[in-house]
Amino acid sequence: MILPIVMAGGTGSRLWPMSRELYPKQFLRLYGENSMLQETIHRLEGLNVHEPLVICNEQHRFIVAEQLLQINQLSQNIILEPVGRNTAPAIALAALKAILTGEDPLLLILAADHVIGDKNAFHAAVENAIPFADDGKLVTFGIVATSPETGYGYIQRGEKIYQEEFSAFKVQRFVEKPNYITAEKYLESNEYYWNSGMFLFRAKRFLEELSKFRPDILTACQQAMAHLRSDLTQDFVRVDKDAFLACPDESIDYAVMEKTEDAVVVPLSAGWNDVGSWSALWEVNRKDNNGNVINGDVFVDNAENCYINTDEKLIAAIGIKNLVIVNTKDAVLVIEKSQVQDVKKIVEHLKNSQRREYRYHQESYSPWGRNDKVVRAPRYHINHITVKPGGKFSLQMHHHRAEHWVVLSGTAQVTLNDKTYLLTENQSTFIPIGSVHMLENPGKIPLELLEIQAGSYLGEDDIIRFKDHYSIN
Repeated sequence: MILPIVMAGGTGSRLWPMSRELYPKQFLRLYGENSMLQETIHRLEGLNVHEPLVICNEQHRFIVAEQLLQINQLSQNIILEPVGRNTAPAIALAALKAILTGEDPLLLILAADHVIGDKNAFHAAVENAIPFADDGKLVTFGIVATSPETGYGYIQRGEKIYQEEFSAFKVQRFVEKPNYITAEKYLESNEYYWNSGMFLFRAKRFLEELSKFRPDILTACQQAMAHLRSDLTQDFVRVDKDAFLACPDESIDYAVMEKTEDAVVVPLSAGWNDVGSWSALWEVNRKDNNGNVINGDVFVDNAENCYINTDEKLIAAIGIKNLVIVNTKDAVLVIEKSQVQDVKKIVEHLKNSQRREYRYHQESYSPWGRNDKVVRAPRYHINHITVKPGGKFSLQMHHHRAEHWVVLSGTAQVTLNDKTYLLTENQSTFIPIGSVHMLENPGKIPLELLEIQAGSYLGEDDIIRFKDHYSIN
């Protein structure tokens, strides 16, 4: 049986303003009915697979947990990276976790932010790769090139090999992103595939090759896995931070695949796209009769070949061509479709200017639920808070702000100093400065409330926690 390993790290800055450092593209609904992470997992339906193991950054843990819970795939299957160390260490952690029970499963390595239009073709390629992985090969999936792309690495195929009725190719070499003329030659030769970053191999076989070529990475990952921890909710697997910090930063291509003699490539033609820009997203989505991709409340007239996406506000677009227009709650992007690679310049500017828009969305996730920051004024903030059943804030106090809570739906259990009481719809309570307080949802449905914060200082660091219900063991 196959164990899917879903790589859900990365920041996806090229899809700003929808993708932010703390809410990157793999968690957004950009193609299909679900987030890209959820679509990646749904795509496995029909294959003989275990529940997936997801690897993500520490700062994204609650988003991942919530999205896995939504599709009934959450069961202590999230490995947290304290810091990003590229794909080789991440896969090493997954492989070491996979063999803890004494098994040696096939690992199907997938990115959480890719689009694959033809699920059946994807399944066929995986089935084709299994006999080679069972024979000790390290299989990579090469995307059948359809254009001379300069933004992808390439894989040159070598000798054709067979396993029963299945066929693949030995990997001749991996090559870096080429210039346009070289990419044209690759396309004409029919010997080169785009490097998808997807793999299939036995866990122990990968670790054998990693120990041969990069024993430093393997040792660091083994040390990081030697002292696993979990939080009280048991949703996350935490590795030793200090040990992992010492791990070199390296991709699986450089660490293993370019060095091993057992690399094989299975061709994949399944409408693959890594959705690395707004123009790529325009390409893969359904278009109207004028070539426009429209999401949200949008009116267009005499518009052609545009991508327009809005969260809330109406966008009216008249007489435009080849534009990308993206509206979020706190930012608007308007850019020529041919210039979308320059979005990174915006992100760099925001980061250098220390503006929150490069890093944060107005909506954030916590173990208890989510917080939508509705209003941000100098002396007051208004938040729309959703607390899931059983969720609770930490027992806390503030030195500079008072709070007013108004219940919109559900039931709230409020602790205020030495009192505990319930609030229901249209009821409210006041939390004075310096009061010890806590909020909990004791009911069976989500608790919705407005939180009005007021005071001379409203920074998130104005908080003293006396008890945190989601601390680490």
